[in-house]
Amino acid sequence: MTTPISRNSLFRTKSVEQSIRDTDEPGKKLRKDLTAWDLAIFGVAVVIGAGIFTLTARTAGNVAGPAVSLAFVFAAIACGLTALCYAEFASTVPVAGSAYTFSYATFGELAAWIIGWDLLLEFALAAAVVSKGWSQYLGQVFDRGAAVVEIGGVSFDWGAVLLIAVLTTLLALGTKLSSRVSMIAVAIKVGVILLVIVVGLSFFDSANLTPFIPESVPGEDGQGLTQSLFSWATGAGNSTFGWYGLLAAASLVFFAFIGFDVVATAAEETKNPQRDLPRGILGSLIVVTILYVAVTIVLTGMVPYTDLAGDDATLATAFALNGANWAKNIISIGALAGLTTVVMVMLLGQTRVLFAMSRDGLVPRGLARTGDRGTPVRITVIVGVVCAILAGFVEFGTLEEMVNIGTLFAFLLVSIGVVVLRRTRPDLPRGFKVPLVPYVPILAVLSCLWLMVNLSVETWLRFVVWMLLGLVMYFAYGRRHSLVGRSASEQE
Repeated sequence: MTTPISRNSLFRTKSVEQSIRDTDEPGKKLRKDLTAWDLAIFGVAVVIGAGIFTLTARTAGNVAGPAVSLAFVFAAIACGLTALCYAEFASTVPVAGSAYTFSYATFGELAAWIIGWDLLLEFALAAAVVSKGWSQYLGQVFDRGAAVVEIGGVSFDWGAVLLIAVLTTLLALGTKLSSRVSMIAVAIKVGVILLVIVVGLSFFDSANLTPFIPESVPGEDGQGLTQSLFSWATGAGNSTFGWYGLLAAASLVFFAFIGFDVVATAAEETKNPQRDLPRGILGSLIVVTILYVAVTIVLTGMVPYTDLAGDDATLATAFALNGANWAKNIISIGALAGLTTVVMVMLLGQTRVLFAMSRDGLVPRGLARTGDRGTPVRITVIVGVVCAILAGFVEFGTLEEMVNIGTLFAFLLVSIGVVVLRRTRPDLPRGFKVPLVPYVPILAVLSCLWLMVNLSVETWLRFVVWMLLGLVMYFAYGRRHSLVGRSASEQE
C-alpha cells in the first residue's frame, strides 16, 4: 500500500484504501442511489447542450466549413481515449472527486490540489456560462430578448440566476431526484435533435459539402494573443479554414463534449461502481458522438457553409434559410432542455470535487457535512450562490475557452495516472481495465496536448494565472490543514 512520504512532502499520497474508508465517515457519507442508467443519463444530460444547437453552425461557418463533422470526430477520439482511462480509475477508486481523487492516489497532494483547483474553475465557469446561454434561449422563446434587467446601471441576468437557484435546490434535495429530472429533459432534447436530423435531410444537398475542407484564408480573429498557441509557435498566423482551421475547430468543438468526466464525480453515490461507472461513461460518450456527427453532416448539407458565417448562426439559421422558420422555436425548446441538464450536472460535479477536498482538509472540513438526504447541502448552497453571482453579473466573452483548457489538463493527468497506478498498485481490483496499456493512455495524453496547443495564447496565459493563484491558496491553507499531512506527522 502506498504510504505518505513525509509530513512536509509535496508528493505525499493518499492511499486508495484510505480514500475508500473515508466514504464511510459518519456525517460525511453520500447516499448510494445511482445505477448505470442514471450515470448514462447524467453523461448525455451534460454533454448534449449548447454545443449541438449553436457551436456546430458557428464553427462550420467561421472556422472549418463542412469539415466540422471531422473536427467532432477528432475531438471524440481524444475524449474516447480519455474515457477509457476515467472508466478504469472510477471503477478502481469509486470515491467522489474524480480526477482530484485519482491524482491524490498517484501523483501526490500538490498535484491533487492543482487538479482540484482546476476542476473548480472548469465546473463553475461552465455552469455560469451555460446558464447565461439558457437565459438567452428563454428570451427567444418568449420573443423578449435576453432575460436581463438593469439595476443601478448594472446588467443582471435574472434568467440565469433563476435556473441556478432551482437546480441548486434539486441537488440539495437528492441526487436521485436530480437524475429523474435529467431523464425528462434528456428525452426532450434528444427528441428535438432527432427531429432536426430527419427534417434536415429533406433539405440535404451533397453539393454543399464541397469543398469538404475549404482553402485556408486570412481571418479577422486569430491574430496576436487570440491565435492558437500552435499557430503562434509555428508562424501559421491568422489562418482559418484549411487544415489549421480544422485543427483549431477540433479544439473549439471539444467544448461540446465537456462533461462526460463529471460522471466519475458521482462514483461514491453509485450502487455498483465497478460495473456501472464504465458503462455510464463510455455509453454516454458513444451516444452523443453519433448524434453530433449526424447533426453536423445534415447541417452543412442543408446550406453552403458560407451562409453560416458570423457569431449569430445556429441550427435554426439553416432551417430559416430553407424557409422552415417554424423550426426556430422547436430548436429553442430543445436548447432550453439541453442547457438545463448541463448546468445541473456541472453544479453536481463542482460540489462533489469540493466535497472531496473538504473531507481531506484541503478546504475547511466543516463544509463536507452531509444532510439527512445524504447530500453535501452546505457545499451545494455555497456553489449555487457563487455560480449565481457569476452568471448574474459577469460577462464572460472568450472565457469559455478556459473551460476547455481546464478540462483537457484534467484529462491529461488522469491518462498519465492510469499508467502510474498500474505500476505502483498492480494488486488493486479493477472493475474495468484500459486495453493496450501504456499505448492507449499515451495516445490519450498526446490527443489532449494536441487540442490544448490549438487553444489561444490568451487562454494559456489566463490558465497560468489561475494555477498560480491556486498555489498561493494551497500553501496558505491546504498544506497546513491536510489530514494526510497530519497523519504523516503522527507516524513520524
